[in-house]
Amino acid sequence: MRRSVAIISVFLVGFSSASMAAESCDRACLTGFIGQYVDAVVAHDYSKLPLAEKARFTEDSKTVKLGEGLLKSVTGRGTFRQDYLDTRKQIAASHFVVLDGADQLLVSVLLHVKDRRIAGVESLVQRANSESRLKPTELGKPIRGMDDPVPAGKRQSRESMIKTALLYPEGLRIGSFIDAGTPFSADAYRVENGAILAGAGCMRATDCGMYEQNIILHPGIITSVAAVDEEKGVVVLWMNFGHTGSSYGEGNALVTFESFKVWGGEIHSILAFFKGLPISTSRWWSTTDPIPK
Repeated sequence: MRRSVAIISVFLVGFSSASMAAESCDRACLTGFIGQYVDAVVAHDYSKLPLAEKARFTEDSKTVKLGEGLLKSVTGRGTFRQDYLDTRKQIAASHFVVLDGADQLLVSVLLHVKDRRIAGVESLVQRANSESRLKPTELGKPIRGMDDPVPAGKRQSRESMIKTALLYPEGLRIGSFIDAGTPFSADAYRVENGAILAGAGCMRATDCGMYEQNIILHPGIITSVAAVDEEKGVVVLWMNFGHTGSSYGEGNALVTFESFKVWGGEIHSILAFFKGLPISTSRWWSTTDPIPK
């Protein structure tokens, strides 16, 4: 009798584990969710998305109805999309571009997935047009190096990747990437709203070095871990740059989802979609991983 109970218990544990595995999303599944979401945005039809019963939606840290906000004005599909897949935390993240007439909408999105359904959609949307200070030149193809496989023997643990990426906002906080020990690779470069502003290909005439650029102090910068693509070696951070005088407009701060290609203890590529929002803007979503104090 005891042997039968033991066998049944083992069977039930195995069945439970298999059920849990079946309910989680692998990389192909998470990629598919991003594709479905982009299709829905372009078609203005969200009826076929596999939404959880009480799914939550935010745009620019404000609660919205799905399809409202700036995305309501989408007229077509752009050519750029860069995905980041966090299978451990079940988050499908992406930077992608859609069109509103002649304008480009630079979209950062995180799909929070649970039991193979979308339980939350978190987005940040920035408009780029002829009046924008930065003109996107790098959004017709994947960001250089971001999709490259991590070289053999250079992969870092999830915790180590996050620590490496967090040395970037630490450099902003104290105003020096050198003093912060931010580890840029020799070929590192940074893309902001579609333009290269540091490193190889920099659009500036001068002040292009990753370590040489003059950095505004950001003593109140707030950081949250949004997603970690452990296979691809990418950490996505949400950041509110905090008070910097009137650098980003009176009462405003830069808010961003910024991705960092990290391997071998160095940062190799950086992509950020920024937006100026009130300095009080909070993320209102939990960090996936603790931020070391």
